[in-house]
Amino acid sequence: MTNNGANSKYVKKRNRITVLNLIKEHGPIGRQELAQITGLTPPAITGIIRELLDLGLVQEVGYGESRGGRRPVKLTFNSKAGYVIGVEVTRGETAVGVADLMNDPTDIARHPLDMSEPAGGLVSLVELLRRIMNDQGEQGRSFVGVGVAFPGLVQAKTGTVQRSVNLGPAWRNYPLREKLEDALGLPVFIENNSNACVLAERWFGGGVSCRDLVYINLGEGISAGVILDDRIVQGFQGYAGEIGHIVIDDSGPLCNCGNRGCLEALCSVPALIKQARRDLPGLADGDPLKARWQTSRDIELADLLTAAQPGTYAGELLSRAAHWVGRAVAAVINLYNPEAVFLGGRLAGAMARFEPVLLNAVAAHAFPEIAGATRIAVSSLGEYPGVIGACALALKGLLHLPEARLLDAHLE
Repeated sequence: MTNNGANSKYVKKRNRITVLNLIKEHGPIGRQELAQITGLTPPAITGIIRELLDLGLVQEVGYGESRGGRRPVKLTFNSKAGYVIGVEVTRGETAVGVADLMNDPTDIARHPLDMSEPAGGLVSLVELLRRIMNDQGEQGRSFVGVGVAFPGLVQAKTGTVQRSVNLGPAWRNYPLREKLEDALGLPVFIENNSNACVLAERWFGGGVSCRDLVYINLGEGISAGVILDDRIVQGFQGYAGEIGHIVIDDSGPLCNCGNRGCLEALCSVPALIKQARRDLPGLADGDPLKARWQTSRDIELADLLTAAQPGTYAGELLSRAAHWVGRAVAAVINLYNPEAVFLGGRLAGAMARFEPVLLNAVAAHAFPEIAGATRIAVSSLGEYPGVIGACALALKGLLHLPEARLLDAHLE
């Protein structure tokens, strides 16, 4: 049995979002060109353009050259017709930014936020987002969607957080998308943080020309976002990419997931800091890291990076981490045969400093025929790849099929 009403609504959405994206990507462009590209009749194009003009999503910007009749009116996409919020959740703080419909991000900042358990975390997050929306609203900005880059096992289709090792055991089977949409009254799109980052890398970073790429997030946790044939690899349940929980050393340290010797337990930022703090008492008095600890009585990642000179404890610690990361990169290359692998997160800069160690590990453990054709680089997305990715995630859900939710309210 065919639901003609539902089919008609989908066709209507498909036609309008197709025309809108053609204007976004190829504008200024005329109505006749749009009819030729889409195969839609000129009257159909005229009706769609009228709707998009009424919504403020496109603008008329002048005239093209005449081909024997009236000069065609040119159309462009209005990137300021709406804004999205991008949210990157990490342990202890949440980064939030605002972007227009071309993903030009502004006003990105980190906010201390306790997300260790869902109920209290949701209240704090909603309060923060409402405050940002109100402040931005005073500048005349209206919001059309929210993207969230979340650490852990996320079912993107439903927006359910199945588990978050990094945030805590309370995050189990939590319907975060539903809760946020109810509280904010906006479409919300949620992905694992590495999937959001690989989307940002594909659209706006070093992977703009790649259809097959991997983004490895080296931060509070370690995971990978994978795009093959220009599609994010989700896996059967949506949990693909958890390379941080591949066991590297059976006798290694206990991981938050319950196993021993996971990559994340060996060389995530918390793991490295924990290892350094444990080893500090045995360091020689002249070691720069010990000198730093004697002054501040604390060690953070910045201290490790500063102290990581040749022959020092910190240098050896980060060199060992680069070796393990290189082995993980080799595994990714053997598994997926990507055109490029990008390293991001707080530890990516350290990996760049120890690039020879990392590349030696790749060469030792990856098929040379594959590795030789793979570009390995530190992400160029800067300090907030998760926010950029979360904004991109929202724009993907708003402007691209099958969801394309930007026009939903106008197709009822």
